[in-house]
Amino acid sequence: MSTNETKTTESLSGSTVQRFLSFSLGTEEYAVPLLRVKEVIALPDVTPVPYTPSHFLGIMNLRGQVTSVIDLRLKFRMKKVENSAETAVIIADLAPLSLGLVVDSINSVMAIRESDIADRPQIESSQSSEYIIGIAKRDKKLVLLLDLAKALSVEDHAALSKALAQPKAA
Repeated sequence: MSTNETKTTESLSGSTVQRFLSFSLGTEEYAVPLLRVKEVIALPDVTPVPYTPSHFLGIMNLRGQVTSVIDLRLKFRMKKVENSAETAVIIADLAPLSLGLVVDSINSVMAIRESDIADRPQIESSQSSEYIIGIAKRDKKLVLLLDLAKALSVEDHAALSKALAQPKAA
């Protein structure tokens, strides 16, 4: 693993342990480095921003701060489903920005030994898989470990900038 933001000083049996927040999108499980997570909240009211990508839901007011919100399921080109009581928003720290990520449910905090993280798969595709930083095993399932900053495209960064330029009355 090359990303320093996921490292912790804790170790088990001499192996560095990293902590991730695990969440679900449909039947699949994903995780993001816990050091990138500010908080997890219930789905709030979101103000749409015109002329943005379909996965960009809009902006919300989070304690006086305007925060952009994207639907991670739509970002990953997965089928849209109705929100449920378990639908949550992960507030991610992508310094200097904060970003809300809508997910189907929050699962747990995972402590994973660095030695237990497999390299990302080599995928032949027009889309880059650089946003996958590794794969962890959990029970009998595989969990994709994501780098949120790399998951955002140039189009996403433009939408975030446009949303931040909106008046703070969201």
